[in-house]
Amino acid sequence: MKITAWRIVQARHQDRSFDGEGAKQNPGRWNHPGIPLIYTAGSLSLAALEILVHVEIVEVLRLYVCIPVVFDEALCRRLDLRHLPKNWSDNPIPISTRDLGSAWAKRLDSGLLAVPSAVIPLETNYLLNPRHPDFPKIEIGTGSQFRFDARLLHQKK
Repeated sequence: MKITAWRIVQARHQDRSFDGEGAKQNPGRWNHPGIPLIYTAGSLSLAALEILVHVEIVEVLRLYVCIPVVFDEALCRRLDLRHLPKNWSDNPIPISTRDLGSAWAKRLDSGLLAVPSAVIPLETNYLLNPRHPDFPKIEIGTGSQFRFDARLLHQKK
């Protein structure tokens, strides 16, 4: 079965948004510094929420593109939720979740790892490992402009 995930990035970073360097230099919930990963979301709306929880400057919301990512479910391993630490979704991000994602990336178990979203835990984010041999099997689509509705941040047009 094919799955479509989404990545929303600033337009100026679009050309390098699938090399894993952004997360390598600025680690997220599922990786330590030095570990390249690509964060995607299971829906476009979840991808938007994942951006909104980190945005500090409202003006940058006009500068994003969305990029579809299509892959075969067989390339993806699902994180066993029973093995998540109780504080996995806390802020600041616990070391334990970074340990889990980084260990997966280093082992090269699979090209993708399905993890819960800390923003909406019942929804899924997908981590892509650019170092995995199956990474070229992931179809990265063409980016298109993504517009955040100003009402999301109580801004007037």
